[in-house]
Amino acid sequence: MRFPANVYTRRMRQLLCALFVLAASPLCGAQPIPAGDVQAVRKVIEAQLDAFRKDDAALAFSYAAPGIREAFGSPERFLAMVRSQYAVVYRPHAVTFRAPRRVGDDLVQPVRMTDQEGHSWLVVYPMERQPDGSWRIGGCQIGRLPGDEA
Repeated sequence: MRFPANVYTRRMRQLLCALFVLAASPLCGAQPIPAGDVQAVRKVIEAQLDAFRKDDAALAFSYAAPGIREAFGSPERFLAMVRSQYAVVYRPHAVTFRAPRRVGDDLVQPVRMTDQEGHSWLVVYPMERQPDGSWRIGGCQIGRLPGDEA
Protein backbone atom coordinates (compact mmCIF):
# COMPACT_ATOMS: atom_id res chain seq x y z
CA MET A 1 0.00 0.00 0.00
CA ARG A 2 1.33 3.41 -0.92
CA PHE A 3 0.40 6.94 0.05
CA PRO A 4 -2.17 8.58 -2.25
CA ALA A 5 -0.43 10.84 -4.82
CA ASN A 6 -1.21 14.14 -3.07
CA VAL A 7 0.01 12.84 0.29
CA TYR A 8 3.12 11.34 -1.33
CA THR A 9 3.97 14.65 -3.05
CA ARG A 10 3.58 16.55 0.22
CA ARG A 11 5.74 13.99 2.02
CA MET A 12 8.48 14.27 -0.59
CA ARG A 13 8.51 18.06 -0.23
CA GLN A 14 8.73 17.65 3.54
CA LEU A 15 11.62 15.22 3.17
CA LEU A 16 13.52 17.54 0.85
CA CYS A 17 12.90 20.43 3.23
CA ALA A 18 13.97 18.28 6.18
CA LEU A 19 17.16 17.20 4.47
CA PHE A 20 17.95 20.82 3.56
CA VAL A 21 17.37 21.92 7.15
CA LEU A 22 19.51 19.09 8.50
CA ALA A 23 22.32 19.89 6.09
CA ALA A 24 22.17 23.67 6.48
CA SER A 25 21.60 23.98 10.22
CA PRO A 26 25.25 23.58 11.25
CA LEU A 27 26.13 26.39 8.85
CA CYS A 28 23.45 28.90 9.79
CA GLY A 29 22.75 28.12 13.44
CA ALA A 30 19.65 26.24 14.50
CA GLN A 31 16.74 28.11 15.98
CA PRO A 32 16.33 26.97 19.59
CA ILE A 33 13.53 24.52 20.30
CA PRO A 34 11.94 24.56 23.74
CA ALA A 35 12.93 21.53 25.81
CA GLY A 36 9.26 20.73 26.39
CA ASP A 37 8.68 20.40 22.64
CA VAL A 38 11.79 18.24 22.22
CA GLN A 39 10.57 15.91 24.98
CA ALA A 40 6.98 15.85 23.69
CA VAL A 41 8.04 14.98 20.13
CA ARG A 42 10.34 12.24 21.35
CA LYS A 43 7.62 10.84 23.59
CA VAL A 44 5.16 10.61 20.67
CA ILE A 45 7.65 8.78 18.45
CA GLU A 46 8.69 6.42 21.24
CA ALA A 47 5.04 5.70 22.02
CA GLN A 48 4.31 4.88 18.38
CA LEU A 49 7.37 2.60 18.19
CA ASP A 50 6.16 0.86 21.35
CA ALA A 51 2.69 0.42 19.81
CA PHE A 52 4.28 -1.12 16.69
CA ARG A 53 6.26 -3.50 18.91
CA LYS A 54 2.99 -4.61 20.50
CA ASP A 55 1.16 -4.73 17.14
CA ASP A 56 -1.38 -2.28 18.58
CA ALA A 57 -2.63 -0.78 15.33
CA ALA A 58 -5.17 1.56 16.94
CA LEU A 59 -2.64 3.06 19.35
CA ALA A 60 0.07 3.44 16.67
CA PHE A 61 -2.48 5.10 14.37
CA SER A 62 -3.48 7.54 17.11
CA TYR A 63 -0.01 9.15 16.99
CA ALA A 64 -0.32 9.93 13.27
CA ALA A 65 -1.34 13.42 12.15
CA PRO A 66 -4.90 13.84 10.83
CA GLY A 67 -3.76 13.84 7.18
CA ILE A 68 -2.08 10.46 7.62
CA ARG A 69 -5.12 9.01 9.38
CA GLU A 70 -7.34 10.32 6.60
CA ALA A 71 -5.07 8.89 3.88
CA PHE A 72 -5.09 5.37 5.35
CA GLY A 73 -8.59 5.32 6.75
CA SER A 74 -8.07 2.57 9.29
CA PRO A 75 -5.47 1.50 11.85
CA GLU A 76 -5.20 -1.91 10.20
CA ARG A 77 -4.34 -0.48 6.77
CA PHE A 78 -1.80 1.84 8.39
CA LEU A 79 -0.10 -0.98 10.32
CA ALA A 80 -0.04 -3.19 7.21
CA MET A 81 1.76 -0.45 5.29
CA VAL A 82 4.32 0.07 8.06
CA ARG A 83 5.00 -3.67 8.27
CA SER A 84 5.53 -4.00 4.53
CA GLN A 85 7.39 -0.76 3.70
CA TYR A 86 9.07 0.41 6.92
CA ALA A 87 10.49 -2.74 8.52
CA VAL A 88 13.16 -0.80 10.42
CA VAL A 89 10.47 1.43 11.97
CA TYR A 90 8.17 -1.53 12.65
CA ARG A 91 10.86 -3.52 14.47
CA PRO A 92 14.02 -1.47 15.10
CA HIS A 93 16.92 -3.15 16.85
CA ALA A 94 18.30 0.17 18.11
CA VAL A 95 17.00 3.74 18.15
CA THR A 96 19.02 6.94 18.68
CA PHE A 97 17.35 10.34 18.60
CA ARG A 98 19.26 13.23 17.07
CA ALA A 99 18.57 16.92 17.67
CA PRO A 100 15.29 18.02 16.11
CA ARG A 101 15.16 20.94 13.70
CA ARG A 102 12.50 23.57 13.17
CA VAL A 103 10.74 23.79 9.80
CA GLY A 104 8.36 26.74 9.94
CA ASP A 105 6.04 26.14 12.89
CA ASP A 106 6.64 22.40 12.79
CA LEU A 107 9.62 20.25 13.73
CA VAL A 108 11.60 17.57 11.97
CA GLN A 109 12.92 14.81 14.20
CA PRO A 110 15.79 12.74 12.77
CA VAL A 111 16.29 9.33 14.35
CA ARG A 112 19.03 6.83 13.61
CA MET A 113 17.66 3.30 13.63
CA THR A 114 19.41 0.00 13.21
CA ASP A 115 17.45 -2.86 11.68
CA GLN A 116 17.57 -6.51 12.74
CA GLU A 117 20.38 -7.21 10.22
CA GLY A 118 22.59 -4.44 11.65
CA HIS A 119 22.04 -1.91 8.85
CA SER A 120 21.75 1.73 9.89
CA TRP A 121 19.02 4.07 8.65
CA LEU A 122 18.19 7.73 9.03
CA VAL A 123 14.50 8.04 9.76
CA VAL A 124 13.11 11.56 9.43
CA TYR A 125 9.82 12.36 11.13
CA PRO A 126 8.05 15.59 10.12
CA MET A 127 6.10 16.47 13.26
CA GLU A 128 2.94 18.57 13.19
CA ARG A 129 1.69 20.65 16.09
CA GLN A 130 -2.03 20.19 16.59
CA PRO A 131 -4.49 22.94 17.55
CA ASP A 132 -4.47 21.67 21.15
CA GLY A 133 -0.66 22.07 21.29
CA SER A 134 0.13 18.35 21.08
CA TRP A 135 2.43 16.85 18.45
CA ARG A 136 1.56 14.19 15.89
CA ILE A 137 3.66 12.36 13.33
CA GLY A 138 3.14 13.84 9.88
CA GLY A 139 5.02 11.16 7.98
CA CYS A 140 8.18 9.14 7.97
CA GLN A 141 10.97 9.14 5.43
CA ILE A 142 13.80 6.67 5.62
CA GLY A 143 17.17 6.41 3.96
CA ARG A 144 19.91 3.85 4.38
CA LEU A 145 23.14 5.14 5.89
CA PRO A 146 25.87 3.64 3.68
CA GLY A 147 28.86 2.05 5.33
CA ASP A 148 27.40 2.52 8.80
CA GLU A 149 26.91 -1.02 10.03
CA ALA A 150 26.14 -1.78 13.64
